[in-house]
Amino acid sequence: YDSKCVFCRIARREETGTALLPCQYDDLVCFRDIRPGAPHHYLVVPVEHMGNCKTLKTEHVPVVQRMVEVGKAILQRNNFNDLNDVRMGFHWPPFCSISHLHLHVLAPASQLGFLSRLIYRINSYWFIT
Repeated sequence: YDSKCVFCRIARREETGTALLPCQYDDLVCFRDIRPGAPHHYLVVPVEHMGNCKTLKTEHVPVVQRMVEVGKAILQRNNFNDLNDVRMGFHWPPFCSISHLHLHVLAPASQLGFLSRLIYRINSYWFIT
C-alpha cells in the first residue's frame, strides 16, 4: 500500500468520490475512468500496489488474465456484448499518468474519437494491448 498512490486509496475505498463497480475477485477493483475515451471506459486495478506494465513478470500472467476477465464482465454487465469491438491495454512508461498497474477497458472501440484513437492506439510506443 502506498498512501500517495490514488489507485491504492481507491482500492481501499478511501476515495469516496470514486464508486467501485462489482468485481468477481477480491484482489482487483474496477471503476470508471475520470476522463473517458469511449462510451464505456473502465479501469481494472489490482488492490495490491503493483508497478506499471514494464514491471510485470511471468508470475503476473494470472493477475493480468483476471483483469481482462473483469473488463469483459463489466462490459457485459453494462449491456455491451460485442467483445470484438473492445480495446484493452496498458499505457507504456513513461506515458502512464499513475504508476500503479491499471488495465484500460474501452468500448466500443469503433467509436473512439480522434484523440482517443491516438492515446489508445494498438501496440504503439505508448499503449500495449
